[in-house]
Amino acid sequence: MSAANGEAERVTRDSLEEALRDLQADIDRETQPLLVRAAYGAAAAAGVLIGVAYLLGRRAGRLRSTVVEVRRI
Repeated sequence: MSAANGEAERVTRDSLEEALRDLQADIDRETQPLLVRAAYGAAAAAGVLIGVAYLLGRRAGRLRSTVVEVRRI
Protein backbone atom coordinates (compact mmCIF):
# COMPACT_ATOMS: atom_id res chain seq x y z
CA MET A 1 0.00 0.00 0.00
CA SER A 2 1.36 3.34 -0.86
CA ALA A 3 0.14 6.88 -0.52
CA ALA A 4 -0.31 9.28 -3.44
CA ASN A 5 3.01 11.04 -2.77
CA GLY A 6 5.03 7.80 -2.92
CA GLU A 7 5.57 7.32 0.81
CA ALA A 8 4.47 4.10 2.49
CA GLU A 9 1.28 4.36 4.52
CA ARG A 10 1.64 3.11 8.07
CA VAL A 11 -0.64 0.33 9.19
CA THR A 12 -2.02 1.15 12.60
CA ARG A 13 -3.57 -1.16 15.09
CA ASP A 14 -6.93 0.60 14.70
CA SER A 15 -6.97 0.24 10.91
CA LEU A 16 -6.04 -3.44 11.21
CA GLU A 17 -8.79 -4.07 13.80
CA GLU A 18 -11.33 -2.30 11.61
CA ALA A 19 -10.38 -4.40 8.58
CA LEU A 20 -10.63 -7.60 10.60
CA ARG A 21 -14.02 -6.58 12.04
CA ASP A 22 -15.29 -5.92 8.50
CA LEU A 23 -14.02 -9.29 7.37
CA GLN A 24 -15.65 -11.05 10.34
CA ALA A 25 -18.96 -9.25 9.66
CA ASP A 26 -18.88 -10.46 6.04
CA ILE A 27 -18.18 -14.02 7.15
CA ASP A 28 -20.97 -13.93 9.74
CA ARG A 29 -23.42 -12.58 7.17
CA GLU A 30 -22.58 -15.39 4.74
CA THR A 31 -22.55 -18.28 7.22
CA GLN A 32 -25.65 -17.43 9.27
CA PRO A 33 -28.16 -18.96 6.79
CA LEU A 34 -25.99 -22.07 6.50
CA LEU A 35 -25.97 -22.53 10.27
CA VAL A 36 -29.76 -22.32 10.42
CA ARG A 37 -30.12 -24.93 7.68
CA ALA A 38 -27.56 -27.17 9.36
CA ALA A 39 -29.45 -26.95 12.66
CA TYR A 40 -32.72 -27.93 10.96
CA GLY A 41 -30.99 -30.82 9.20
CA ALA A 42 -29.43 -32.05 12.43
CA ALA A 43 -32.79 -31.90 14.23
CA ALA A 44 -34.48 -33.84 11.42
CA ALA A 45 -31.72 -36.47 11.39
CA ALA A 46 -31.96 -36.87 15.17
CA GLY A 47 -35.74 -37.33 14.90
CA VAL A 48 -35.38 -39.99 12.24
CA LEU A 49 -32.66 -41.76 14.25
CA ILE A 50 -34.82 -41.79 17.39
CA GLY A 51 -37.78 -43.12 15.41
CA VAL A 52 -35.76 -45.93 13.87
CA ALA A 53 -34.28 -46.87 17.26
CA TYR A 54 -37.77 -46.96 18.77
CA LEU A 55 -39.15 -49.19 16.03
CA LEU A 56 -36.20 -51.59 16.14
CA GLY A 57 -36.39 -51.79 19.92
CA ARG A 58 -40.10 -52.46 19.79
CA ARG A 59 -39.59 -55.28 17.31
CA ALA A 60 -36.79 -56.81 19.37
CA GLY A 61 -38.99 -56.65 22.47
CA ARG A 62 -41.75 -58.56 20.74
CA LEU A 63 -39.36 -61.28 19.59
CA ARG A 64 -37.84 -61.78 23.04
CA SER A 65 -41.00 -61.57 25.10
CA THR A 66 -42.24 -64.81 26.63
CA VAL A 67 -45.86 -65.76 26.31
CA VAL A 68 -47.15 -67.72 29.29
CA GLU A 69 -50.33 -69.64 28.83
CA VAL A 70 -52.21 -70.62 31.97
CA ARG A 71 -54.54 -73.61 31.68
CA ARG A 72 -57.03 -74.57 34.27
CA ILE A 73 -57.33 -78.27 34.88
